[in-house]
Amino acid sequence: MNKFITYFIHSSIFISINCFLLLYFSFLLYGIKYNFNLLLASFFITFVVYSFDKISCIDEDYKRMQNRSIFIYNNKNLILFGIFISYISAFIFTLITNLYALIIIHFPLLIGMIYSRKIFNVRLKNIIGIKNIVVALSWTIIGTFLPLVINSKEIIIIFFVFYYIFIKLLINTIIFDIRDIKGDSMNGVITIPVFLGLKKSKNLLLILNSTLILWLIFSNNLFYKYFYILIFTIIYGYLYILYFCKNNKMIGKSLDIFVDGEFIIIFIITQISIIYTNLYIP
Repeated sequence: MNKFITYFIHSSIFISINCFLLLYFSFLLYGIKYNFNLLLASFFITFVVYSFDKISCIDEDYKRMQNRSIFIYNNKNLILFGIFISYISAFIFTLITNLYALIIIHFPLLIGMIYSRKIFNVRLKNIIGIKNIVVALSWTIIGTFLPLVINSKEIIIIFFVFYYIFIKLLINTIIFDIRDIKGDSMNGVITIPVFLGLKKSKNLLLILNSTLILWLIFSNNLFYKYFYILIFTIIYGYLYILYFCKNNKMIGKSLDIFVDGEFIIIFIITQISIIYTNLYIP
């Protein structure tokens, strides 16, 4: 079981499923019937971006994430084949759906390539704070705008969906930097947790998560169908921030499971809620 979970996480399949379900939840918030082609496209493009990043940074990541780097090295040819097939799949699924979707789906791919490569001897990945914003923004674009190629919505709803997804993903990227804080410090990589320290980073994350309370208040019942689920996501955010920001906390695969897998948990709760509503509420 441990080997299976390790393979699932290191191969980028797990994070790809989470992106698939993030987009599904976005469809629900908009009140738009989900498009399965776009859900599949989000899965495949996520696999492409994260796998490409892992391969391109395999030597650099070896010092911080030795097990993952060994896995990537041993399966490099298979992963490269998976990247090729996944990109073709993402391209086809978006092309047969909508031309605008094809443009949107390439945004994280473009950012991912820029993010991992040096431009004028500088990488976004190494700029404090910028890399967190860029990574969160790239997937927020997918989650916010792909459903809109199926059905347009008012700008106020788009803003609220964008903000919710962006804050959730921004928190997640910073928490993963907390896991790597020792390795980044040793290698001279200045991330937000390295710059601020653990305590201030935790406070920053708590503040970011708290803005979602105001978000929920000012959304003015735009998402009333999922009000209690949204409350759960905010509480869940507090729980994993407090849990993973403890001093001397040894963080392993649990971070991937409970933070990267957040929208898997949200999906399960959402389905239970939908089933209960259909059965017991006329």
